[in-house]
Amino acid sequence: MNVRRLIPTTAVAGAVALGIVSLSACAGTSDAADKGSSGKLDVVASFYPMQYLAEQIGGGHVAVDTLTKPGVEPHDLELKPKQIGELGEADVILYLKGIQPAVDDAIAQAGVKNTVDAATLTTLEAHGNEVGHEHEGEEHAAEEAGHEGHDHGSEAGTDPHIWLDPVKYAEVAKGVGAALEKADPAHAADYKKNTDALVKKLGALNTEFETGLKNTSTKTFITTHSAFGYLAERYGLEQEGITGIDPESEPSPARIKELQDIAKKDKVSTVFFETLASDKTAKTLAGDTGLTTDVLDPLEGITDKSKGDDYIEVMQSNLAALKKALGAK
Repeated sequence: MNVRRLIPTTAVAGAVALGIVSLSACAGTSDAADKGSSGKLDVVASFYPMQYLAEQIGGGHVAVDTLTKPGVEPHDLELKPKQIGELGEADVILYLKGIQPAVDDAIAQAGVKNTVDAATLTTLEAHGNEVGHEHEGEEHAAEEAGHEGHDHGSEAGTDPHIWLDPVKYAEVAKGVGAALEKADPAHAADYKKNTDALVKKLGALNTEFETGLKNTSTKTFITTHSAFGYLAERYGLEQEGITGIDPESEPSPARIKELQDIAKKDKVSTVFFETLASDKTAKTLAGDTGLTTDVLDPLEGITDKSKGDDYIEVMQSNLAALKKALGAK
């Protein structure tokens, strides 16, 4: 397949002010989306974090379909021809560029005027295995893994996991709310009200994290998937990833040795793994270092294994796991 190269996320993000929505050819009320046969705004979301925003903000005025079904690893998603065809019929498409290459390409070709890239609604940053450090082991791991088959993040190496920071997620929510208002101005007041309510909930969640992680025995946590760079930075923690932001890459022996040393030095108690990927690497490292394992959910999808029914509940479960692992006082 001839994959079309897309504009790097950072280039787009730099041109869009926070909270301002980038909508292709959406000039206002005269360009408002035509509603489907259900009488509701047809919204297609790329994966769960985008689906949650659409449902919370759209409420009863939207019909939301998600491209990534529960239990599917979002990064590896391949769209069926029928799904690609149906994309062009959506009133609004909500996605996060840099997470799913196949989705990025299909959306670029769909030509839907109300297309919202969540990456343009906040500032993306580069994160590796951890915040604020460069490790030789990490570099070797990245070289050995090659990250083949994954375009995880933009060409500039930015980290797309913005939804795991409640503050950044709230910024995205405001932009999504503005997008729905423009696409369906008849219900703009309701979208505004729902956006404000969601932003308030995310603000309360941020306060829970700030309070819960303020005083801990250690600030370092080890995780199989380096998805928590924004969360770590927000709350003054150090993320040490077994692999990089690609969840399927294999760590080098040098990185494993380095993590064993870090675990001893920083009094790490737990190695975290995620719900949608194998826990083999986490259990191997934990066994070699006498540590325990636990789930830290990157919230890329909700399944029957998730510790919670929605974004807020799973994030609260993540907070409880971090407090336990870090020795919160």
